[in-house]
Parts: sequence; structure tokens; C-alpha cells
Amino acid sequence: MNNKLETISNLFEDKEIRSIWDSEKGEYYFSVVDVVSALTDSSNLRNYWNMLQSRLNEEEQSELSTKCVQLKLQAKDGKFRSTDTLDTKGILRLIESIPGPKAEPFKLWLANLGSERIDEVSDPEIAVNRAVEYYRKRGYGDKWIKVRLTGIVDRFKLTDVWKESGITKDYEYGILTNEIYKSWSGMKASLKGLEKNL
Repeated sequence: MNNKLETISNLFEDKEIRSIWDSEKGEYYFSVVDVVSALTDSSNLRNYWNMLQSRLNEEEQSELSTKCVQLKLQAKDGKFRSTDTLDTKGILRLIESIPGPKAEPFKLWLANLGSERIDEVSDPEIAVNRAVEYYRKRGYGDKWIKVRLTGIVDRFKLTDVWKESGITKDYEYGILTNEIYKSWSGMKASLKGLEKNL
């Protein structure tokens, strides 16, 4: 399972949060009404969502409404229906906007993540240590982790050289990365947005 999808799904424990992968944008989109259902006691989820949108618009926080995308998700009856969805950032913003006790653990989790990121900015070693621990929890050995971290540093060096050579656009980096990948693996890399520029 994709780590981002797994993380969001685990937040809601036993509540089903429907999601769909947008390969063009390289992003998961999550059902708004499913999140509203998980975090409120509302008997009319669509009405709750509409009222929340109105309140946010009044507070000039309309980014949730504008970032909402209608995608076809499977309903309980098995039919696919147009459903309001938000990407990961939007869903986290939605959680912040929902009042009530069920949303509080999520808000605390988000506050803790924010605090961790601030700590990492002041001491980057914290971020490296956290990355090592994440890899270990996923079952990677220290030898693999060392090679991975060294590879990341080497990639930064390589992209610095490309930048000095006049490479500025993301798709140009993607093309060069794809060429390197093909040369050692014989396969094409799957890079977001690359196909549009080839």
C-alpha cells in the first residue's frame, strides 16, 4: 500500500475513507463526506459540508471550496457517483476546520507534526535520525539505509551540476534522470509529468 494512503487511512482507524489515485497529478484524493462522517455526528453529511463551506467562505478561507474536485467514487450500492474530494493537503485542512471532540486527536497529531518540522529546521540531524528510524520500522537494514542516504546526497551533487549547466525545468531533470535509470536498468522510469514533455 502507498505510504501516504496508508497513513491517512490509519488515522481514521475503522472508518472507511474512500480514495482515488490521480496518476497525472501523482496524488491521492479523499472523499470529503467520508471524512465528515468520521469526525462528526451529523445525520446529513452533505448539508454539514455545505454549511462548513459557507462558513469558510465567510471567513475568507475559501481554498477548500476551490480545491475541491468532483471525482467518481463507488457508493455503498456499488454505483459510481460524483463525489467531492480533496487531496492530502486539503483533507488535512478540512480536519482542522471541523469543530468537535472527534477532530481533536487529528488536530493534536497535526500540531505535533508541525512542531517536529520546526525542530528539524533548527536541527536537521533530527530529520536524518527520524528518516533512519522510519526505514528501520519498514524493515530496511542499516546497510541499505546507508546506501540510500548516500544516494540522496549524490543525487543533490548531480542536480547541482545540472543546475550549473543551465538545466532549470522539472521536466528537464526528469528526462536526465530517466536516461540514467534506463542506462543501468534497461527500463523507463515512471516520473510524474515526464510523459507530457517527451
